[in-house]
Amino acid sequence: MGKSHQSQQPTPIPLLMFKDIQVKLYKYIALILLLIVSNAVALPAVAAVCRNYHGQHICIVNINRSAKNYWEYKASITIDGEKRPLEVYNCRHKFKLQQDGTLVTFQRKDPGEFICSFFKNTSYGGK
Repeated sequence: MGKSHQSQQPTPIPLLMFKDIQVKLYKYIALILLLIVSNAVALPAVAAVCRNYHGQHICIVNINRSAKNYWEYKASITIDGEKRPLEVYNCRHKFKLQQDGTLVTFQRKDPGEFICSFFKNTSYGGK
C-alpha cells in the first residue's frame, strides 16, 4: 500500500561531457578573441578625391599640408589614370617643385590650380 521511499542517487555525469563543454567554451572564447583582434586592427581608408577638371580626370591620391608653410601641399595625383610622382605645390606663388628639384610655374588649367582651388585658404587669397 505504501510507497517505499528509496533514496534515489543522482545519475553520475560522465567526465567526458564536461570535457566537451570545456572544448566548446575554448572554441567560443577563441572566436570572440579573433573577432576582437580583427576589428581592433584598423586599415587605412583608401579614398581619392577625384574631379573632372578642364577635360582631365584628376584624382588626389595622397596630400599633406606643410606645417611650416601652410600654403604648400605635398601631393600625389593621377591624371586620366596615370600616376604622377609626389610633388610640392606652392599655392601662394603658383608653382610646383618636382622630385628632381625643378620649379615649374602653374600653367592655365594646370592640376596645381585644381589642388589650390580645392583647398583655398583666405590667408593667402587662394587666387
